[in-house]
Amino acid sequence: MNNDNIPDNPYFLLTPGPLSTSKSVKAVMLRDWCTWDEDYNLGVVEKIRTGLIKLASDSGEYTSVLMQGSGTFSVEAAIGSVLPPNGKLLVLANGAYGKRLAQISNRLKIETIVHDSGEVKQPDLELLESTLKSDPAITHVTVVHCETTTGMLNPIEEIGKIVKSHKKVYIVDAMSSFGGIPIDLQKIGIDFLISSANKCIQGVPGFGFVIAKKEELEKTKGFARSLSLDLYDQWKTMEDGHGKWRFTSPTHTVRAFMQAMIELEEEGGIEKRYQRYSENHSILVNGMKEIGVKCLLSEEMQSPIITSFISPGSPTYNFNQLYYTLKERGFVIYPGKVSVADTFRIGNIGHIYPDDMRSLIKNMQEIVFW
Repeated sequence: MNNDNIPDNPYFLLTPGPLSTSKSVKAVMLRDWCTWDEDYNLGVVEKIRTGLIKLASDSGEYTSVLMQGSGTFSVEAAIGSVLPPNGKLLVLANGAYGKRLAQISNRLKIETIVHDSGEVKQPDLELLESTLKSDPAITHVTVVHCETTTGMLNPIEEIGKIVKSHKKVYIVDAMSSFGGIPIDLQKIGIDFLISSANKCIQGVPGFGFVIAKKEELEKTKGFARSLSLDLYDQWKTMEDGHGKWRFTSPTHTVRAFMQAMIELEEEGGIEKRYQRYSENHSILVNGMKEIGVKCLLSEEMQSPIITSFISPGSPTYNFNQLYYTLKERGFVIYPGKVSVADTFRIGNIGHIYPDDMRSLIKNMQEIVFW
């Protein structure tokens, strides 16, 4: 189908996902696929699984498994499947999604420790070191890479050095960063990385994925606390069945993701996408600074994914009015999510380019809330 027949979206989604997608990603969803057909399993699913591994590491130690549902389904699949019955999880939290890791673990009745450093601080590495020294019962450590509550980018490499020095299993929720920020799993020491189709690879919602060190995944047989979220069984079925899913595959979403991966490669890979996102972010932050709106986080903690801005003190400012005014002008932003300040958030990932961010800033300057 000619992509010109795909209608333009009425606005840009300036969020951490779902996000704005290309017309060509939308277009491939107009065809139906049979879940048992080799054209789908070998031609689409297996190519995606292989492609994800190549994006993560060239070591040959990793494998990948796709899981139906939102990204949180894959997070719960990982936590519920890789922790042994007597396992103990240490969660490094500094926002809503770190807390969600702990919530999932507690709901699954896994022994859990939470280091909550607050919404505007990175994890305490000295505390991490001392805790792992004093509590040998801890088997796994997990952290969110990009905490989109604020836009915080957590130091996963430094955390990984400490975790692996104590020979613990390292789980990284890279939901909003994988595909948009270079991550070398082997170098960092990541055993399980979790992300989703509708984030930086710029697909649409419907499934998540886990990239796992094969040696560690093979140890988890029989650990799963759920039938449908059994990560090992899902992986084994895909391995043995050459891309077959245990239950109904989200075929249209999967095909869209395949197209999105092709477009990532055409752009120049993760490094080039990271450069575009970083440029988008720079234009956004500098433009907001000119208006007089400040970032919540300091530059060294800030990701190029989504940014929290401190709401203006002007008596004419109202977030809902700002939201709907911008929506009418073609931009959808996010409300704030932190408890320590009145904020709003603007993302710059997805099918968004520097000129789009310049247009956003121009529209912001024309709004008289400041």
